[in-house]
Amino acid sequence: MTAEPQAPENGMRHAGSTATRTREPAAGGAAMLAHACEPVPSGDVSGTPPSTAPAQRSKPRLVGIDTARGIALLGMVAVHNIDATNADGTLSLAWTLSAGKSAALFALLAGVGIAFASGGRRRPTGRTWTANAASLAVRALLIGAVGLTIGYLVPDDYAAVILPYYALLFVLAIPLLALSIRALIGLAAAIAVAMPVLSHLLRAGTDATTPGNLTFTDLADHPVQVARDLALTGLYPALPWMAYLCVGLAVGRAVLSARRTVVSFTLIGAALAAASTAVSWLLLDVLGGRGRLEETALQTMTESDIARVLQSGWSGVTPTDTGWWLATMAPHSSTPLDLAYTIGVALAVLGVCILIGRTTTTLLRPLAAAGSMTLTLYCLHLLMLSWPVMPGGPTGFLIQTAVLIAFALIWSRTHTRGPFEEIVAEAAGAARRKVLGAAPAADRGARSSA
Repeated sequence: MTAEPQAPENGMRHAGSTATRTREPAAGGAAMLAHACEPVPSGDVSGTPPSTAPAQRSKPRLVGIDTARGIALLGMVAVHNIDATNADGTLSLAWTLSAGKSAALFALLAGVGIAFASGGRRRPTGRTWTANAASLAVRALLIGAVGLTIGYLVPDDYAAVILPYYALLFVLAIPLLALSIRALIGLAAAIAVAMPVLSHLLRAGTDATTPGNLTFTDLADHPVQVARDLALTGLYPALPWMAYLCVGLAVGRAVLSARRTVVSFTLIGAALAAASTAVSWLLLDVLGGRGRLEETALQTMTESDIARVLQSGWSGVTPTDTGWWLATMAPHSSTPLDLAYTIGVALAVLGVCILIGRTTTTLLRPLAAAGSMTLTLYCLHLLMLSWPVMPGGPTGFLIQTAVLIAFALIWSRTHTRGPFEEIVAEAAGAARRKVLGAAPAADRGARSSA
């Protein structure tokens, strides 16, 4: 282990691969998987009852949200297969479009899914809140177990398994279930500004090397270190990433059937992305921050290392040798401006998908089908990625994309959820029913009208 800042690893070449496997954090992959947060309660403004036939999942809002998940999934597949840079050193198209953004979109959609599953516009209270908390805890436990198991199978250099981090995110979301939209937005802003600064201070003087894929062995041998990695120093630090979840919860509590609401948060997202880019430029290139950053960073890094991480991003957190790193917005750096930018992009993409879904569902069906079972497909993608004969580069991306979409289209003809989603939903639903089984009549009545 070394105390000096580490540039992202370039990964290692897979046998038979046509491209280097770059260790890009698993673009939010999977349990982000806001669909792991379903089923949506019957009568919810955005969902359908668990018994609804697959053909009835064509509600515009669901199609748009599933399409956004599908886009995030394919973005993750792209960055795991295609190199970060082209032969001339410029950032590849796959990374330009997806690096850091897919993960943010998945995390925000996880918040939307949690909002749907806990009542949509009607915030849970009393026994209903307890039931939803129990349901969310069960989901977190199962998703974390899947993630720690996959950690044994996926080489660190191929992909970073996000599921254990998502498990912690779901646990941290439990106290937020009853918050209003305004409170959620305020909390998201506070987290996005304060948490990266707090992380920078707490990590000062510590090893900047990020952990590999976590397993049950790591949890048993080093529980405190694993908790620290999941919350603060890992590839997807849950504490700053709560900003995504809060915004997603706020969106899920909104009236998504209203075009004006969707247009509003789409425009707000675009403005937020533009504003954060402008602020970073002002701090680094107008006020001299870039020069001061490079002056300090050159003590432990080369010029090419600095240029590379500012372009293609970090694996989790930035170094703590200078506060000017907080003015950057490289992918997966979890700085205030990175969080603001990726939240903005995620809101804009989600809004556009919902608006398109209001006008057509047929054209969106392949993406929406894949987006309806991202937990299952994420795991399948990681297994294919780790298969010794699977090529990398564009070829690997196309093969894996074709398999994932084909599976989704075939499975969705007879099922509303993917197989893993079904298991998680059944277990979480059982936990909810157990709590509500002894609920007072008033609470049960409130739940039925939620």
